[in-house]
Amino acid sequence: MNYPWHQIWAYFKTVPIGTWPQVTADILVVSYLIYHLMMLAKGTRAWQVVIGLVVFVVILNLSLVLKLVTLHWILNQMISLGPVAIVILFLPELRHALEEVGRLGFWGRGFVGLAREDVTDLVGEIVRAATLLSNRKTGALIVIEREAGLADIIETGTEMNANVTTELLGTIFYPGSPLHDGAVIIRGNRIAAAGCTLPLSVSPHIGTTIHTRHKAALGISEQSDAAVVVVSEETGIISLAFEGNLVRGLRDESLENRLTGILRGKERPSLRRRMFAAGGRVTSEPASQSAAQSKQTGSDAAAAN
Repeated sequence: MNYPWHQIWAYFKTVPIGTWPQVTADILVVSYLIYHLMMLAKGTRAWQVVIGLVVFVVILNLSLVLKLVTLHWILNQMISLGPVAIVILFLPELRHALEEVGRLGFWGRGFVGLAREDVTDLVGEIVRAATLLSNRKTGALIVIEREAGLADIIETGTEMNANVTTELLGTIFYPGSPLHDGAVIIRGNRIAAAGCTLPLSVSPHIGTTIHTRHKAALGISEQSDAAVVVVSEETGIISLAFEGNLVRGLRDESLENRLTGILRGKERPSLRRRMFAAGGRVTSEPASQSAAQSKQTGSDAAAAN
């Protein structure tokens, strides 16, 4: 009985010696692409699917070696569905990869939709609103659209087309407001809609301590390049979700710096995270930085007094 590797070896024996350089180059290029695709997918949801496919191939070959005819026949019939199954299984990752290739940032330069002064004003209003809501322990979810359009998300809420101001954001998320449970979508320097519904993250890396509002922030950041500011209703902690990752415990200055960097294209995620967002990575602002900011705030207050 000829096994697959015997057939491969028999094929190479029939290849003319003169074409060996081309065949070798072909094999090396394909191996290089497969290796880097595996490295890109490692640690993501796609990686679990890859492991499942490897197990399937191992079982298929073992059934042939052990002469388990029925099992081998069943598994062999499934191979014909392989291309379609792979597209279905990897559909989110393939869509994310194609979206990244179509973005200007993928080709080495970031897309900035606002002027420098507009970015400064927008970030200032958002930071002041987040700080105000944090002090009141009022939950908030503010999504800032970047290159990936969020028209489908905007349609789930109430369109507003209003200027971004601290007072308006505070009013929207006030507990008595009918729109306070949803998300605000900011397009450019205007509030496009409020009370919007966001997709929840399905990442297996998220712990049980992450609640619905933060899962929604992670979910939209996994499916788009949006930056999401989250204020916890229980603790008042300010967080920032971007590229499928969540940073918690931000103060006004650190939030302002991070948002400004993202909106001006200075925050450059790695190629691996851009192609296959693993999602669910939750970190906290370094204690040393928070302490330094608290010390600086105290010094400023003392000087004012």
